Amino acid sequence: MENTESKQNTENSDIIDGMELNTDENAAGTSHLNEPVSEENEVEKLKTEIQEQKDKYLRLMAEFDNFRRRTAKERLELMQTAGKEVIVSLLDVLDDCDRAEKQLQESDNLAVQKEGILLVFNKLRSTLQGKGVKPMESIHTDFDVEKHEAITEIPAPTPKMQGKVIDEVVKGYYLNDKLIRFAKVVVGK
Repeated sequence: MENTESKQNTENSDIIDGMELNTDENAAGTSHLNEPVSEENEVEKLKTEIQEQKDKYLRLMAEFDNFRRRTAKERLELMQTAGKEVIVSLLDVLDDCDRAEKQLQESDNLAVQKEGILLVFNKLRSTLQGKGVKPMESIHTDFDVEKHEAITEIPAPTPKMQGKVIDEVVKGYYLNDKLIRFAKVVVGK
């Protein structure tokens, strides 16, 4: 039986340049005919895949670069206009200061001048308070390095005042309950 199969194979085969080729239309082709083609396809497929990955990488890097530039620009614009709302609200106070200055130059009535200046001060305080600025209460409180900056120490008038704030040279402030300026104080020792 083996001889008949090999006879049949040789009958349906041609030998070209030392290579045996299967010419039987009913038999499957030999594997050596398909190998070079599949290797070439696989290499081309891998090259195409690498090129696609490179393209994706380059696009991603360009997109990230654009994102970084855009956010840097937005951050710069935000920093430049961050205080705009507060400044606009303080312009009303500035207008009142200009009117008070004009009134000071034109009038000699000290009571009216004093009243006008106090109105401007109160308007400034209320405007800042409306924006979340709150003054720190320091006098007669314990000295706290987290909130106070000691300018000097003086002998305490009473033993109870030792380690406490006796006087406030510069007032401290909070913005929305976050400390924005330390209070400069005199501490009793």
